[in-house]
Amino acid sequence: MRVTKEGGPEEGLVKLTLPLDGRAWHGSATETLWAEKLTDSRYRLRNTPFYAYGVSAEDLVFAREEEGRLVFTGVALHGGHSTYRIIKSEGVELPRFQERWEPLQKLGCSHEEGPGRLIAVDVPPETDIHTVYALLEQGEQERVWSFEEGHCGHPL
Repeated sequence: MRVTKEGGPEEGLVKLTLPLDGRAWHGSATETLWAEKLTDSRYRLRNTPFYAYGVSAEDLVFAREEEGRLVFTGVALHGGHSTYRIIKSEGVELPRFQERWEPLQKLGCSHEEGPGRLIAVDVPPETDIHTVYALLEQGEQERVWSFEEGHCGHPL
């Protein structure tokens, strides 16, 4: 996500609400992401979703205003990023997590920390998705985390 020096969202970003299908396990019917307005109905997602499936950071999406909220209506064009969700295993200390995360970071992955042990992972288009997936599987096998795919925007 683009942020200011103070750590908040960059000026000009708007909140965009994504309705969630029945697969959301956290109990909410929606997720809110930061987006950059491109036209009256097109926006670029500027952060990584924690719960939504089928979208990633930098995707171009359609939205419309409903009851004072900007609501996602569909994807115009995927931006080539992929989204994974990590749930840190209970009791895993920060140094152990960082040891497993560091190879992903070196590949260009970034993450946002969510509630509890949830982490949203962004994989940029230039990163080898097969290497990332193998590292995510390794972290899971070592019981550092469990993970799931939110959206694969990389060509397979």
